[in-house]
Amino acid sequence: MDTQNPSAPSRPQARTAGKNHPHAGGLVHENARHTERFTVIGNHLAQHPELSLVARGLALYIQSLPAGASVDIKTLASRFPEGRDRIAAALRDLETHGYLRRTRERAPGGRIVTRTVSCNRPGHRGRTGEDQAPGPPKKRQPPRKKLLPAVPQPGYPAPALIQRAIELLATLRRHDPRLLLSTTDTEHLAPGVAAWLERDLPPTAVRDALTARLPMEPLHRPAAFLAHRLTAQLPPLPPTRPPAPPRESPHPLQDCDGCTRVFRAPEPGRCRDCRNDGGSPGGPGHL
Repeated sequence: MDTQNPSAPSRPQARTAGKNHPHAGGLVHENARHTERFTVIGNHLAQHPELSLVARGLALYIQSLPAGASVDIKTLASRFPEGRDRIAAALRDLETHGYLRRTRERAPGGRIVTRTVSCNRPGHRGRTGEDQAPGPPKKRQPPRKKLLPAVPQPGYPAPALIQRAIELLATLRRHDPRLLLSTTDTEHLAPGVAAWLERDLPPTAVRDALTARLPMEPLHRPAAFLAHRLTAQLPPLPPTRPPAPPRESPHPLQDCDGCTRVFRAPEPGRCRDCRNDGGSPGGPGHL
């Protein structure tokens, strides 16, 4: 004989019919997924606090049209019952809030036309309908290489001086493999090294200045690093040396009027020995 268990829970009671749905008494969405012929709009338009229903509906209609469709006031007034004035006011409101851009342009035949651009997301400049048309894909341009900083220039870039600078730069990688330079980088840096060499610095001093206290982190652009050092640590020019005094030119040779010997004097006359009383010819002034 079956017995009932008094401690078993009773069958749950059905909820009140009005409480079975969390949106009871409010809006209920019954949505189906669109796969063709649909237009996506943002809630910023559908729930815009300042646009009228006419303006919002007109914006929705314009966004659903294909590129090239006529959206002038006359065409829209023939399509909707609101009339030209209300449609014109709605277009102005959409333009004020960024959903439309209207510009007047001159057509190839000389006629002035109004070009209207519909913006489904104001403030976000995307591509226009012409740019969105299918076409051949554009090749992605490689990123441009950053230009190297400028370097000092020598006062007189003699070919031999530039060649010494190039040879010096080629030896830097022996001190640090990170300082391996391309031909283009070497040609750019060579005038800066030449500017150091013409300041009476030996090549070893220039090399030590460029390779001393290198950073521990990787050198992604060693040429740019060297260009900065060549500019920031450029030593001053050596002091100007005064020119050497000109050497006094010797007096011209003269024939002695007394003994016919040759001596140096500014003017013709007698030699020193002949000028001395009783002096014998052939003194220090004679040759």
